[in-house]
Amino acid sequence: MTISPLQKARYEYSPKLPGMLRSGISEITVKTGAPTQSVADQEVIAKLFPNTYGEPEITFEAGEAKDVTPTKKTVGVILSGGQAPGGHNVISGLYDALKALNPENTLIGFKGGPSGLIEDDFVVFDDPFINEYRNTGGFDIIGSGRTKLETEEQFAIAAEVAKKHGIDAIVIIGGDDSNTNAAVLAEYFAAHNTGVQVIGAPKTIDGDLKNEDIETSFGFDTATKTYSELIGNIERDANSAKKYWHFIKVMGRSASHVALECALETQPNICLISEEVAAKKMSLAQIANYIADAVEKRAANGDNFGVAIIPEGVVEFVPEFSKLIAEINELLAGAKADEFNALPTWADKYAFIEKGLTPESMDVFKILPTGIQQQLFLERDPHGNVQVSLIESEKLFSALVADELARRKEAGTYTGKFSPLHHFFGYEGRCAFPSNFDADYCYSLGYNAALLIENGFNGYLSKISNLSRPAEEWVAGGMPITKMMNIERRHGEDKPVIRKALVELDGKPFKFFEANRDNWAVETAYTFPGAIQYYGPAEVCDLTTRTLALEKGE
Repeated sequence: MTISPLQKARYEYSPKLPGMLRSGISEITVKTGAPTQSVADQEVIAKLFPNTYGEPEITFEAGEAKDVTPTKKTVGVILSGGQAPGGHNVISGLYDALKALNPENTLIGFKGGPSGLIEDDFVVFDDPFINEYRNTGGFDIIGSGRTKLETEEQFAIAAEVAKKHGIDAIVIIGGDDSNTNAAVLAEYFAAHNTGVQVIGAPKTIDGDLKNEDIETSFGFDTATKTYSELIGNIERDANSAKKYWHFIKVMGRSASHVALECALETQPNICLISEEVAAKKMSLAQIANYIADAVEKRAANGDNFGVAIIPEGVVEFVPEFSKLIAEINELLAGAKADEFNALPTWADKYAFIEKGLTPESMDVFKILPTGIQQQLFLERDPHGNVQVSLIESEKLFSALVADELARRKEAGTYTGKFSPLHHFFGYEGRCAFPSNFDADYCYSLGYNAALLIENGFNGYLSKISNLSRPAEEWVAGGMPITKMMNIERRHGEDKPVIRKALVELDGKPFKFFEANRDNWAVETAYTFPGAIQYYGPAEVCDLTTRTLALEKGE
Protein backbone atom coordinates (compact mmCIF):
# COMPACT_ATOMS: atom_id res chain seq x y z
CA MET A 1 0.00 0.00 0.00
CA THR A 2 1.36 3.43 -0.99
CA ILE A 3 1.10 6.02 1.77
CA SER A 4 1.74 9.76 1.85
CA PRO A 5 4.51 11.29 3.97
CA LEU A 6 1.88 12.82 6.28
CA GLN A 7 0.14 9.48 6.71
CA LYS A 8 3.46 7.85 7.59
CA ALA A 9 4.20 10.58 10.11
CA ARG A 10 0.73 10.29 11.66
CA TYR A 11 1.21 6.55 12.16
CA GLU A 12 4.14 7.45 14.40
CA TYR A 13 2.31 10.11 16.44
CA SER A 14 1.88 9.15 20.10
CA PRO A 15 -1.46 10.46 21.40
CA LYS A 16 -1.43 12.23 24.73
CA LEU A 17 -3.39 10.76 27.66
CA PRO A 18 -4.84 12.47 30.74
CA GLY A 19 -2.24 12.63 33.49
CA MET A 20 -4.15 10.18 35.69
CA LEU A 21 -3.97 7.54 32.94
CA ARG A 22 -0.24 7.93 32.37
CA SER A 23 0.78 6.08 35.50
CA GLY A 24 0.94 2.30 35.44
CA ILE A 25 -2.43 0.97 34.32
CA SER A 26 -2.58 -1.32 37.38
CA GLU A 27 -2.25 1.73 39.67
CA ILE A 28 -5.47 3.45 38.56
CA THR A 29 -8.28 3.57 41.12
CA VAL A 30 -11.95 4.55 40.99
CA LYS A 31 -13.44 7.55 42.77
CA THR A 32 -17.22 7.19 43.05
CA GLY A 33 -19.56 10.18 42.94
CA ALA A 34 -23.19 10.63 43.89
CA PRO A 35 -26.04 8.63 42.31
CA THR A 36 -27.41 10.13 39.10
CA GLN A 37 -30.85 10.64 37.61
CA SER A 38 -32.04 11.25 34.05
CA VAL A 39 -32.21 14.76 32.64
CA ALA A 40 -36.03 14.51 32.60
CA ASP A 41 -38.88 12.00 33.02
CA GLN A 42 -37.07 10.39 35.95
CA GLU A 43 -39.82 8.00 37.06
CA VAL A 44 -40.43 6.65 33.57
CA ILE A 45 -36.73 6.24 32.75
CA ALA A 46 -36.10 4.54 36.12
CA LYS A 47 -38.85 1.98 35.38
CA LEU A 48 -37.48 1.29 31.91
CA PHE A 49 -33.91 0.80 33.19
CA PRO A 50 -34.25 -0.85 36.61
CA ASN A 51 -30.83 -2.52 36.39
CA THR A 52 -28.75 0.39 35.10
CA TYR A 53 -30.53 3.55 36.29
CA GLY A 54 -29.26 5.80 39.08
CA GLU A 55 -25.68 4.59 39.03
CA PRO A 56 -22.99 7.10 40.10
CA GLU A 57 -20.60 9.02 37.94
CA ILE A 58 -17.01 7.89 38.48
CA THR A 59 -13.56 9.37 38.04
CA PHE A 60 -10.28 7.54 37.62
CA GLU A 61 -7.33 8.57 39.78
CA ALA A 62 -3.74 7.51 40.14
CA GLY A 63 -3.32 5.15 43.10
CA GLU A 64 -1.15 2.43 44.50
CA ALA A 65 -0.17 -0.60 42.48
CA LYS A 66 -2.58 -3.53 42.78
CA ASP A 67 -1.23 -7.00 43.29
CA VAL A 68 -3.95 -8.55 41.17
CA THR A 69 -3.62 -10.46 37.91
CA PRO A 70 -6.41 -9.25 35.60
CA THR A 71 -8.57 -11.98 34.13
CA LYS A 72 -8.45 -12.52 30.40
CA LYS A 73 -11.16 -10.59 28.57
CA THR A 74 -12.67 -10.58 25.10
CA VAL A 75 -14.19 -7.28 24.02
CA GLY A 76 -16.21 -6.40 20.92
CA VAL A 77 -16.27 -2.95 19.33
CA ILE A 78 -18.73 -1.36 16.89
CA LEU A 79 -18.63 1.86 14.87
CA SER A 80 -22.20 3.14 14.51
CA GLY A 81 -23.71 5.90 12.39
CA GLY A 82 -21.96 8.51 10.25
CA GLN A 83 -18.21 8.85 10.15
CA ALA A 84 -16.34 11.25 12.43
CA PRO A 85 -12.57 11.92 12.56
CA GLY A 86 -10.89 9.98 15.35
CA GLY A 87 -12.89 6.76 15.37
CA HIS A 88 -9.77 4.75 14.56
CA ASN A 89 -8.05 6.19 17.62
CA VAL A 90 -10.89 5.17 19.94
CA ILE A 91 -10.30 1.62 18.77
CA SER A 92 -6.51 2.01 19.02
CA GLY A 93 -6.76 3.33 22.59
CA LEU A 94 -9.15 0.55 23.55
CA TYR A 95 -6.82 -2.06 22.05
CA ASP A 96 -3.68 -0.67 23.71
CA ALA A 97 -5.33 -0.45 27.14
CA LEU A 98 -6.70 -3.99 26.90
CA LYS A 99 -3.25 -5.31 25.97
CA ALA A 100 -1.65 -3.29 28.77
CA LEU A 101 -4.08 -4.82 31.26
CA ASN A 102 -3.42 -8.33 29.99
CA PRO A 103 -1.55 -9.29 26.79
CA GLU A 104 -3.98 -12.20 26.42
CA ASN A 105 -6.98 -9.88 26.08
CA THR A 106 -8.71 -9.95 22.69
CA LEU A 107 -10.46 -7.18 20.78
CA ILE A 108 -12.99 -8.14 18.11
CA GLY A 109 -14.26 -5.57 15.59
CA PHE A 110 -17.76 -6.15 14.23
CA LYS A 111 -17.96 -5.06 10.60
CA GLY A 112 -20.42 -2.63 9.06
CA GLY A 113 -21.89 -1.25 12.26
CA PRO A 114 -24.40 -2.88 14.61
CA SER A 115 -25.48 -5.27 11.86
CA GLY A 116 -22.04 -6.90 12.14
CA LEU A 117 -22.91 -7.97 15.68
CA ILE A 118 -26.26 -9.41 14.60
CA GLU A 119 -24.74 -11.16 11.57
CA ASP A 120 -21.59 -12.26 13.45
CA ASP A 121 -19.37 -10.60 10.85
CA PHE A 122 -16.11 -9.70 12.57
CA VAL A 123 -12.34 -9.39 12.54
CA VAL A 124 -9.89 -10.08 15.38
CA PHE A 125 -7.45 -7.21 15.82
CA ASP A 126 -3.71 -7.64 16.21
CA ASP A 127 -0.79 -5.20 16.25
CA PRO A 128 -0.13 -5.06 12.47
CA PHE A 129 -3.85 -4.52 11.77
CA ILE A 130 -4.26 -1.72 14.34
CA ASN A 131 -0.99 -0.02 13.39
CA GLU A 132 -2.25 0.67 9.86
CA TYR A 133 -5.05 2.88 11.20
CA ARG A 134 -3.54 4.85 14.07
CA ASN A 135 -4.23 8.60 13.92
CA THR A 136 -6.00 8.32 10.56
CA GLY A 137 -9.45 9.54 9.59
CA GLY A 138 -12.43 7.52 8.48
CA PHE A 139 -14.18 4.42 9.75
CA ASP A 140 -12.73 2.05 7.18
CA ILE A 141 -10.98 -0.08 9.79
CA ILE A 142 -14.23 -2.06 10.20
CA GLY A 143 -16.84 0.14 8.50
CA SER A 144 -19.97 1.58 10.02
CA GLY A 145 -23.73 1.33 9.60
CA ARG A 146 -27.04 2.71 10.80
CA THR A 147 -28.81 -0.45 11.93
CA LYS A 148 -30.53 0.22 15.24
CA LEU A 149 -30.29 -2.27 18.08
CA GLU A 150 -33.76 -1.88 19.59
CA THR A 151 -35.79 -5.11 19.39
CA GLU A 152 -35.92 -8.08 21.73
CA GLU A 153 -35.04 -10.34 18.81
CA GLN A 154 -31.89 -8.34 18.07
CA PHE A 155 -30.88 -8.32 21.73
CA ALA A 156 -31.29 -12.08 21.97
CA ILE A 157 -29.13 -12.60 18.86
CA ALA A 158 -26.51 -10.21 20.25
CA ALA A 159 -26.44 -12.19 23.49
CA GLU A 160 -25.94 -15.44 21.57
CA VAL A 161 -23.11 -13.97 19.47
CA ALA A 162 -21.46 -12.64 22.63
CA LYS A 163 -21.78 -16.04 24.30
CA LYS A 164 -20.35 -17.80 21.24
CA HIS A 165 -17.17 -15.67 21.34
CA GLY A 166 -16.94 -15.45 25.12
CA ILE A 167 -17.36 -11.68 24.90
CA ASP A 168 -17.21 -9.85 28.23
CA ALA A 169 -18.06 -6.37 26.95
CA ILE A 170 -19.12 -4.46 23.86
CA VAL A 171 -18.04 -0.87 23.12
CA ILE A 172 -20.42 1.09 20.88
CA ILE A 173 -18.88 4.18 19.28
CA GLY A 174 -21.69 6.46 18.10
CA GLY A 175 -23.94 9.48 18.47
CA ASP A 176 -27.07 10.07 20.52
CA ASP A 177 -29.19 7.38 18.84
CA SER A 178 -26.36 4.83 18.92
CA ASN A 179 -25.68 5.45 22.60
CA THR A 180 -29.41 5.27 23.34
CA ASN A 181 -29.27 1.80 21.76
CA ALA A 182 -26.19 1.06 23.90
CA ALA A 183 -28.13 1.93 27.05
CA VAL A 184 -31.06 -0.29 26.06
CA LEU A 185 -28.71 -3.16 25.17
CA ALA A 186 -26.87 -2.75 28.49
CA GLU A 187 -30.18 -2.98 30.34
CA TYR A 188 -31.15 -6.14 28.42
CA PHE A 189 -27.81 -7.81 29.15
CA ALA A 190 -28.13 -6.95 32.85
CA ALA A 191 -31.75 -8.08 33.08
CA HIS A 192 -30.89 -11.42 31.50
CA ASN A 193 -27.73 -11.98 33.56
CA THR A 194 -25.54 -12.38 30.49
CA GLY A 195 -22.51 -10.93 32.21
CA VAL A 196 -21.82 -8.75 29.15
CA GLN A 197 -21.07 -5.07 29.76
CA VAL A 198 -21.83 -2.26 27.31
CA ILE A 199 -19.80 0.96 27.14
CA GLY A 200 -20.45 3.91 24.82
CA ALA A 201 -18.19 6.57 23.30
CA PRO A 202 -19.58 10.01 22.29
CA LYS A 203 -19.24 10.59 18.53
CA THR A 204 -20.82 13.10 16.15
CA ILE A 205 -19.44 15.96 14.12
CA ASP A 206 -22.78 17.76 14.56
CA GLY A 207 -21.78 18.50 18.17
CA ASP A 208 -25.26 17.76 19.55
CA LEU A 209 -24.14 14.97 21.89
CA LYS A 210 -22.93 17.16 24.74
CA ASN A 211 -23.98 18.35 28.19
CA GLU A 212 -22.39 19.49 31.44
CA ASP A 213 -20.47 16.20 31.56
CA ILE A 214 -19.68 15.54 27.90
CA GLU A 215 -17.97 18.78 26.87
CA THR A 216 -17.76 17.87 23.19
CA SER A 217 -18.32 14.88 20.96
CA PHE A 218 -15.32 13.58 19.09
CA GLY A 219 -14.86 14.60 15.46
CA PHE A 220 -16.42 18.03 15.97
CA ASP A 221 -13.00 19.67 16.38
CA THR A 222 -11.54 18.22 13.17
CA ALA A 223 -14.66 18.64 11.05
CA THR A 224 -15.18 22.29 11.98
CA LYS A 225 -11.49 23.06 11.46
CA THR A 226 -11.72 21.46 8.01
CA TYR A 227 -14.84 23.41 7.07
CA SER A 228 -13.39 26.61 8.52
CA GLU A 229 -10.26 26.23 6.41
CA LEU A 230 -12.44 25.94 3.28
CA ILE A 231 -14.66 28.86 4.32
CA GLY A 232 -11.57 30.95 5.03
CA ASN A 233 -10.24 30.10 1.57
CA ILE A 234 -13.54 31.19 0.03
CA GLU A 235 -13.50 34.40 2.07
CA ARG A 236 -10.03 35.19 0.76
CA ASP A 237 -11.20 34.50 -2.78
CA ALA A 238 -14.35 36.60 -2.30
CA ASN A 239 -12.28 39.51 -1.02
CA SER A 240 -9.94 39.11 -3.98
CA ALA A 241 -12.50 38.81 -6.79
CA LYS A 242 -15.00 41.16 -5.09
CA LYS A 243 -17.95 40.01 -7.20
CA TYR A 244 -19.63 36.94 -5.66
CA TRP A 245 -21.82 36.18 -2.67
CA HIS A 246 -21.03 32.65 -1.46
CA PHE A 247 -23.84 30.72 0.24
CA ILE A 248 -22.26 27.83 2.15
CA LYS A 249 -24.34 25.06 3.69
CA VAL A 250 -22.63 23.09 6.47
CA MET A 251 -23.68 19.93 8.26
CA GLY A 252 -26.00 20.15 11.24
CA ARG A 253 -29.48 18.74 10.75
CA SER A 254 -30.81 19.12 14.29
CA ALA A 255 -28.46 21.73 15.75
CA SER A 256 -26.29 24.61 14.52
CA HIS A 257 -23.11 23.92 16.50
CA VAL A 258 -21.07 23.40 13.31
CA ALA A 259 -22.32 26.62 11.71
CA LEU A 260 -21.70 28.61 14.89
CA GLU A 261 -18.18 27.25 15.36
CA CYS A 262 -17.30 27.96 11.73
CA ALA A 263 -18.63 31.51 12.12
CA LEU A 264 -16.53 32.03 15.25
CA GLU A 265 -13.49 30.77 13.34
CA THR A 266 -14.00 32.76 10.12
CA GLN A 267 -16.23 35.80 10.90
CA PRO A 268 -18.45 35.63 7.79
CA ASN A 269 -20.96 38.32 6.86
CA ILE A 270 -23.96 36.12 7.65
CA CYS A 271 -24.47 32.98 9.69
CA LEU A 272 -27.96 31.64 10.37
CA ILE A 273 -28.50 29.83 13.67
CA SER A 274 -31.46 27.46 13.45
CA GLU A 275 -32.25 27.65 17.15
CA GLU A 276 -32.54 31.44 16.93
CA VAL A 277 -34.78 31.16 13.87
CA ALA A 278 -37.09 28.91 15.88
CA ALA A 279 -37.01 31.07 19.02
CA LYS A 280 -37.89 34.20 17.05
CA LYS A 281 -40.39 32.33 14.85
CA MET A 282 -38.74 33.85 11.80
CA SER A 283 -40.44 33.41 8.44
CA LEU A 284 -38.66 32.71 5.16
CA ALA A 285 -39.34 36.31 4.14
CA GLN A 286 -37.83 37.66 7.36
CA ILE A 287 -34.68 35.58 6.87
CA ALA A 288 -34.41 36.71 3.25
CA ASN A 289 -34.82 40.35 4.33
CA TYR A 290 -32.16 39.94 7.02
CA ILE A 291 -29.63 38.67 4.47
CA ALA A 292 -30.70 41.20 1.84
CA ASP A 293 -30.14 44.04 4.33
CA ALA A 294 -26.49 42.98 4.67
CA VAL A 295 -26.12 42.66 0.90
CA GLU A 296 -27.56 46.15 0.42
CA LYS A 297 -25.39 47.76 3.13
CA ARG A 298 -22.24 46.15 1.76
CA ALA A 299 -23.17 47.21 -1.78
CA ALA A 300 -23.52 50.80 -0.56
CA ASN A 301 -19.86 50.56 0.49
CA GLY A 302 -18.92 49.20 -2.92
CA ASP A 303 -18.64 45.62 -1.63
CA ASN A 304 -20.76 43.47 -3.94
CA PHE A 305 -19.50 40.27 -2.34
CA GLY A 306 -19.89 38.32 0.85
CA VAL A 307 -20.11 34.97 2.62
CA ALA A 308 -23.17 33.43 4.28
CA ILE A 309 -23.13 30.20 6.33
CA ILE A 310 -26.36 28.18 6.31
CA PRO A 311 -26.96 25.23 8.70
CA GLU A 312 -28.13 22.10 6.91
CA GLY A 313 -31.43 21.77 8.80
CA VAL A 314 -32.41 25.44 9.18
CA VAL A 315 -35.62 25.17 7.14
CA GLU A 316 -37.05 22.72 9.66
CA PHE A 317 -36.80 25.46 12.30
CA VAL A 318 -38.88 27.94 10.27
CA PRO A 319 -42.43 27.53 11.70
CA GLU A 320 -44.26 28.15 8.43
CA PHE A 321 -41.95 25.75 6.58
CA SER A 322 -42.36 23.04 9.22
CA LYS A 323 -46.15 23.38 8.83
CA LEU A 324 -45.77 23.07 5.06
CA ILE A 325 -43.67 19.90 5.46
CA ALA A 326 -46.25 18.39 7.82
CA GLU A 327 -49.03 19.08 5.33
CA ILE A 328 -47.03 17.60 2.46
CA ASN A 329 -46.38 14.46 4.52
CA GLU A 330 -50.12 14.17 5.13
CA LEU A 331 -50.96 14.98 1.51
CA LEU A 332 -48.86 12.09 0.24
CA ALA A 333 -49.78 9.57 2.94
CA GLY A 334 -50.70 6.06 1.82
CA ALA A 335 -52.22 5.58 -1.63
CA LYS A 336 -52.18 9.34 -2.30
CA ALA A 337 -48.47 9.09 -3.04
CA ASP A 338 -49.12 6.66 -5.90
CA GLU A 339 -51.84 8.95 -7.26
CA PHE A 340 -49.44 11.91 -7.15
CA ASN A 341 -46.53 10.02 -8.73
CA ALA A 342 -48.76 8.85 -11.60
CA LEU A 343 -49.47 12.42 -12.72
CA PRO A 344 -47.62 13.05 -16.00
CA THR A 345 -46.43 16.66 -15.67
CA TRP A 346 -45.29 19.08 -13.00
CA ALA A 347 -48.27 21.30 -13.90
CA ASP A 348 -50.63 18.42 -13.05
CA LYS A 349 -48.76 17.75 -9.83
CA TYR A 350 -48.82 21.45 -8.93
CA ALA A 351 -52.62 21.48 -9.31
CA PHE A 352 -52.83 18.41 -7.04
CA ILE A 353 -50.68 20.16 -4.46
CA GLU A 354 -52.72 23.37 -4.64
CA LYS A 355 -55.92 21.47 -3.87
CA GLY A 356 -54.36 19.61 -0.95
CA LEU A 357 -52.58 22.38 0.99
CA THR A 358 -54.13 25.00 3.23
CA PRO A 359 -54.05 28.54 1.81
CA GLU A 360 -51.37 29.51 4.36
CA SER A 361 -49.05 26.69 3.37
CA MET A 362 -49.75 27.26 -0.31
CA ASP A 363 -48.63 30.88 0.11
CA VAL A 364 -45.32 29.59 1.46
CA PHE A 365 -45.04 27.00 -1.30
CA LYS A 366 -45.61 29.62 -4.00
CA ILE A 367 -42.63 31.73 -2.97
CA LEU A 368 -40.23 28.80 -3.24
CA PRO A 369 -38.14 28.46 -6.40
CA THR A 370 -39.47 25.72 -8.69
CA GLY A 371 -36.41 23.56 -8.07
CA ILE A 372 -36.98 23.65 -4.31
CA GLN A 373 -40.70 22.95 -4.79
CA GLN A 374 -39.84 19.83 -6.72
CA GLN A 375 -37.23 18.74 -4.16
CA LEU A 376 -39.99 18.58 -1.55
CA PHE A 377 -41.65 15.85 -3.61
CA LEU A 378 -38.60 13.77 -4.42
CA GLU A 379 -37.59 10.51 -2.75
CA ARG A 380 -39.28 9.97 0.62
CA ASP A 381 -37.73 8.49 3.74
CA PRO A 382 -38.76 4.95 4.92
CA HIS A 383 -41.72 6.49 6.78
CA GLY A 384 -43.01 8.31 3.69
CA ASN A 385 -41.88 11.74 4.90
CA VAL A 386 -40.06 14.56 3.13
CA GLN A 387 -36.28 14.18 3.37
CA VAL A 388 -35.53 17.71 4.50
CA SER A 389 -31.78 17.09 4.38
CA LEU A 390 -32.04 16.84 0.58
CA ILE A 391 -33.36 20.40 0.31
CA GLU A 392 -30.68 22.72 -1.03
CA SER A 393 -31.30 25.42 1.56
CA GLU A 394 -28.27 27.42 0.42
CA LYS A 395 -29.91 27.78 -3.02
CA LEU A 396 -33.31 28.43 -1.46
CA PHE A 397 -32.11 31.42 0.54
CA SER A 398 -29.97 32.88 -2.24
CA ALA A 399 -33.01 32.72 -4.55
CA LEU A 400 -35.25 34.38 -1.97
CA VAL A 401 -32.62 37.08 -1.43
CA ALA A 402 -32.33 37.62 -5.19
CA ASP A 403 -36.11 38.10 -5.42
CA GLU A 404 -36.07 40.59 -2.52
CA LEU A 405 -33.18 42.55 -4.02
CA ALA A 406 -35.00 42.69 -7.36
CA ARG A 407 -37.97 44.28 -5.57
CA ARG A 408 -35.65 46.77 -3.89
CA LYS A 409 -33.96 47.59 -7.18
CA GLU A 410 -37.34 48.23 -8.77
CA ALA A 411 -38.19 50.52 -5.83
CA GLY A 412 -34.89 52.34 -6.31
CA THR A 413 -33.44 51.51 -2.87
CA TYR A 414 -30.79 49.07 -4.11
CA THR A 415 -28.34 49.62 -6.93
CA GLY A 416 -25.73 46.94 -6.30
CA LYS A 417 -24.94 43.64 -7.99
CA PHE A 418 -25.77 40.22 -6.55
CA SER A 419 -24.08 37.16 -8.03
CA PRO A 420 -24.53 34.11 -5.77
CA LEU A 421 -22.44 30.93 -5.75
CA HIS A 422 -23.32 27.81 -3.74
CA HIS A 423 -21.39 25.22 -1.72
CA PHE A 424 -22.18 22.34 0.61
CA PHE A 425 -19.51 21.20 3.04
CA GLY A 426 -20.41 17.84 4.54
CA TYR A 427 -18.47 14.77 3.56
CA GLU A 428 -15.29 16.86 3.25
CA GLY A 429 -14.98 16.99 7.05
CA ARG A 430 -16.13 13.57 8.20
CA CYS A 431 -13.00 11.55 7.47
CA ALA A 432 -10.16 14.07 7.65
CA PHE A 433 -6.94 13.20 9.47
CA PRO A 434 -7.96 13.92 13.08
CA SER A 435 -6.51 17.04 14.62
CA ASN A 436 -4.11 16.52 17.51
CA PHE A 437 -7.02 17.33 19.83
CA ASP A 438 -9.27 14.65 18.32
CA ALA A 439 -6.38 12.16 18.04
CA ASP A 440 -5.63 12.63 21.75
CA TYR A 441 -9.27 12.84 22.86
CA CYS A 442 -10.34 9.76 20.94
CA TYR A 443 -7.39 7.68 22.06
CA SER A 444 -8.18 8.69 25.65
CA LEU A 445 -11.86 7.75 25.20
CA GLY A 446 -10.89 4.26 24.01
CA TYR A 447 -8.23 3.78 26.68
CA ASN A 448 -10.72 4.93 29.29
CA ALA A 449 -13.40 2.55 27.98
CA ALA A 450 -11.09 -0.39 28.68
CA LEU A 451 -10.73 0.78 32.29
CA LEU A 452 -14.51 1.06 32.65
CA ILE A 453 -14.77 -2.54 31.45
CA GLU A 454 -11.98 -3.69 33.75
CA ASN A 455 -13.78 -2.16 36.71
CA GLY A 456 -17.11 -3.83 35.92
CA PHE A 457 -19.20 -0.87 34.71
CA ASN A 458 -22.20 -1.40 32.44
CA GLY A 459 -24.35 1.14 30.59
CA TYR A 460 -21.69 3.84 30.98
CA LEU A 461 -20.36 6.43 28.55
CA SER A 462 -16.60 6.91 28.39
CA LYS A 463 -16.00 10.46 29.60
CA ILE A 464 -12.98 12.75 29.30
CA SER A 465 -13.43 16.27 30.68
CA ASN A 466 -11.52 19.51 31.38
CA LEU A 467 -10.85 19.46 27.64
CA SER A 468 -10.02 23.15 27.25
CA ARG A 469 -6.84 22.54 29.23
CA PRO A 470 -3.69 20.66 28.14
CA ALA A 471 -4.14 16.88 27.97
CA GLU A 472 -2.08 16.41 31.14
CA GLU A 473 -4.94 18.11 33.01
CA TRP A 474 -7.79 16.17 31.39
CA VAL A 475 -9.99 14.12 33.73
CA ALA A 476 -10.98 10.55 32.86
CA GLY A 477 -14.04 8.71 34.10
CA GLY A 478 -17.51 7.58 33.17
CA MET A 479 -21.19 8.48 33.46
CA PRO A 480 -24.34 6.36 33.21
CA ILE A 481 -25.90 6.83 29.78
CA THR A 482 -29.33 7.01 31.43
CA LYS A 483 -28.34 10.36 32.96
CA MET A 484 -28.66 11.96 29.50
CA MET A 485 -32.04 10.44 28.66
CA ASN A 486 -35.60 11.72 28.44
CA ILE A 487 -38.82 10.56 26.79
CA GLU A 488 -39.60 11.79 23.28
CA ARG A 489 -42.26 10.97 20.71
CA ARG A 490 -40.72 8.92 17.91
CA HIS A 491 -42.79 7.41 15.11
CA GLY A 492 -45.98 7.57 17.15
CA GLU A 493 -44.49 6.05 20.31
CA ASP A 494 -42.94 7.40 23.50
CA LYS A 495 -39.29 6.35 23.49
CA PRO A 496 -36.38 6.80 25.91
CA VAL A 497 -33.68 8.71 24.02
CA ILE A 498 -30.62 10.82 24.73
CA ARG A 499 -31.65 14.47 24.60
CA LYS A 500 -30.01 16.32 21.72
CA ALA A 501 -28.00 19.37 22.75
CA LEU A 502 -29.00 22.43 20.73
CA VAL A 503 -27.15 25.75 20.56
CA GLU A 504 -27.93 27.64 23.77
CA LEU A 505 -28.96 31.17 22.90
CA ASP A 506 -27.87 32.38 26.33
CA GLY A 507 -24.57 30.51 26.12
CA LYS A 508 -21.22 32.27 25.79
CA PRO A 509 -20.43 31.11 22.22
CA PHE A 510 -23.70 32.44 20.81
CA LYS A 511 -23.53 35.63 22.88
CA PHE A 512 -20.05 36.36 21.49
CA PHE A 513 -21.32 35.78 17.96
CA GLU A 514 -24.40 37.91 18.59
CA ALA A 515 -22.29 40.79 19.90
CA ASN A 516 -20.11 40.85 16.78
CA ARG A 517 -22.29 39.77 13.87
CA ASP A 518 -23.71 43.20 12.99
CA ASN A 519 -20.18 44.45 12.44
CA TRP A 520 -19.18 41.33 10.51
CA ALA A 521 -22.28 41.72 8.31
CA VAL A 522 -21.16 45.08 6.91
CA GLU A 523 -17.40 45.13 7.40
CA THR A 524 -15.05 42.67 5.72
CA ALA A 525 -13.70 41.18 8.95
CA TYR A 526 -12.80 37.72 7.64
CA THR A 527 -10.32 35.52 9.48
CA PHE A 528 -8.42 32.71 7.80
CA PRO A 529 -7.81 29.63 10.01
CA GLY A 530 -5.79 27.78 7.38
CA ALA A 531 -5.12 24.06 7.34
CA ILE A 532 -5.02 21.90 10.47
CA GLN A 533 -1.50 21.95 11.91
CA TYR A 534 -0.08 18.72 13.33
CA TYR A 535 3.50 19.77 14.09
CA GLY A 536 4.72 22.92 15.75
CA PRO A 537 3.91 24.97 18.86
CA ALA A 538 1.20 23.53 21.10
CA GLU A 539 -0.80 26.78 21.03
CA VAL A 540 -1.29 26.19 17.29
CA CYS A 541 -1.34 22.41 16.97
CA ASP A 542 -3.34 21.46 20.08
CA LEU A 543 -5.78 24.35 19.87
CA THR A 544 -9.39 23.31 20.55
CA THR A 545 -12.56 24.88 19.21
CA ARG A 546 -13.64 28.47 19.84
CA THR A 547 -16.90 27.04 21.16
CA LEU A 548 -15.20 25.07 23.93
CA ALA A 549 -12.82 27.92 24.79
CA LEU A 550 -15.70 30.40 25.12
CA GLU A 551 -17.79 27.96 27.16
CA LYS A 552 -14.88 27.60 29.58
CA GLY A 553 -14.24 31.35 29.69
CA GLU A 554 -10.88 31.15 27.95
